[in-house]
Amino acid sequence: MSTRKKVMWWIGGAVIVVYALFPIAWIVSISLKAPSDIANGQFAPTNVSWENYSTILTGSASDLFLPALRNSFGICLIATAISCLLAMFAAYAIARLDFRGKRLILSTALAVAIFPVISIVTPLFNVWRQIGLYDTWPGLILPYLSLTLPISIWTMSAFFREIPWEMEQAAQVDGATTWQAFRKVIVPLAAPGVFTTAIIAFFIAWNDFVYGIVLTSTDAARPVPAALGLFSGASQFEDPTGAIAAAAVIVTIPVVVLVLLFQRRIVAGLTNGAVKG
Repeated sequence: MSTRKKVMWWIGGAVIVVYALFPIAWIVSISLKAPSDIANGQFAPTNVSWENYSTILTGSASDLFLPALRNSFGICLIATAISCLLAMFAAYAIARLDFRGKRLILSTALAVAIFPVISIVTPLFNVWRQIGLYDTWPGLILPYLSLTLPISIWTMSAFFREIPWEMEQAAQVDGATTWQAFRKVIVPLAAPGVFTTAIIAFFIAWNDFVYGIVLTSTDAARPVPAALGLFSGASQFEDPTGAIAAAAVIVTIPVVVLVLLFQRRIVAGLTNGAVKG
């Protein structure tokens, strides 16, 4: 490329990065402002204050935020593990076996993935209350599977199609059973795809708000996104903007850390499963 084109690409990339990161920078700035400094309309805080972080970690809001953070980690990790395990078997069957209804399964998974959550959360709320799953970890893990499992099946099936069929046949010729060939040959080769799928599924479950706010009522199972909507100020006339911003920053940190640590695996996994052959 010519120098002019390189400069244009750099300018375009810089504009996109600034556009994408500006909301995050704004939230970080608000989280570092004192309550009296938030209304001044300036981007940067006049004096950096850690009051909002102390409020949610050790202060009056800690009883709401810390249990929600624990619930989010536990529920999302369990939902991600179950989703990846089930999706691995389903994707293997779709990629390797020839049976009727294979396209119907993929179409159904896609339909479930795009189905609006708000349309089913009310009947699910009534059913959960009747069978005792309301405000429990399993009561959120099961709905989270409806969010993570379809995209996990779609993503993982692409990786299984890329694995040479001859490698599994060679293992069976050497005396391995179908299960042994799957466990010792297919799964290690599909590890990048499984890893990428797990991260995507965790992000989807971590960001859910509708299920968390409707299917919980106490800190027994309430996740962080739902807890953020329940923050309140010291009085009815005080808006807890700073505390919400500080909590949003802390909630975003695990996602940012995962992406920074495993960005090469994520990109490699997505590109390996994107092209057939």
